Amino acid sequence: MKDYYQELGVARGASEQDIKQAYRKLARKYHPDINPGDKAAETRFKAINEAYEVLADKEKREKYDRFGGDWKRYEQAGPGFDYNENFADIFETLFGGGRRGGGGGGGTGGFNVRTNGQDIDQPVEISLEDAFNGTQRSLQISNPTSGPRTITVKIPAGVDTGTRVRVPGEGTAGFNGGNRGDLYLVVRIAPHPRYERKGGDLYLTVMVNLYTMLLGGQAAVPTLTGRTINLTIPERTQSGRVFRLGGQGMPVLQSSQRGDLYVTVQAELPTNLSPRERELFEELRRIRESKAA
Repeated sequence: MKDYYQELGVARGASEQDIKQAYRKLARKYHPDINPGDKAAETRFKAINEAYEVLADKEKREKYDRFGGDWKRYEQAGPGFDYNENFADIFETLFGGGRRGGGGGGGTGGFNVRTNGQDIDQPVEISLEDAFNGTQRSLQISNPTSGPRTITVKIPAGVDTGTRVRVPGEGTAGFNGGNRGDLYLVVRIAPHPRYERKGGDLYLTVMVNLYTMLLGGQAAVPTLTGRTINLTIPERTQSGRVFRLGGQGMPVLQSSQRGDLYVTVQAELPTNLSPRERELFEELRRIRESKAA
């Protein structure tokens, strides 16, 4: 008899969440799209789906736990079993199928057992620039009838870590006319060396020379559009002050709006002072100290 718990690598007392996580991990590993032409992986994938079909359903799991490998046969041969009605009901319970046409006769008669395919999650990592501008990825899809093929998936601007991009009909195949599942690209944004993202807003630290911080002036602020914005720095600006540039953040998914860019300015102290520069700074210090006395 098949041990469905062993197929998924979980304990008999595993929670629904544990079962779902184990299935998704194994499905990604053995999916035919990831292992094109690998018959062993295909066989393993079918066994994983069979196990999940039972253990993910509360009623099926209870019957399996109670009667083991004979759980289907026990239901069919139990007291009060009526072939024409109960047989179809069992198939509907086990496989989610529906009735079609009239009843009667041997076999399944007028009943057609149909199940839809499973959805598949496929992780994909993109840069912050790709998330800002939108991008696309090419994926190889394996189909048992048509063979491998390559599809191009568009990833819209504004996606964030955890965003799921749906590709209809590219999941696992259904059974007996059931619909194919869907493929979902699960996005992860790679860390950026300069920008920090919080939702639709971006955060950036810009070093500004001491003279501009003291006397005022302009500071160049890079943006993800590729252009530079001149930020006006008022005189006597304190190091660590934050400026908000409205509408210069990330695009909002499926919207024309954009978040904001928050710029923290940090004073950049001069290095390699000449003798004259050092003399002037010392004079400035004496002036400040005398005023404070």
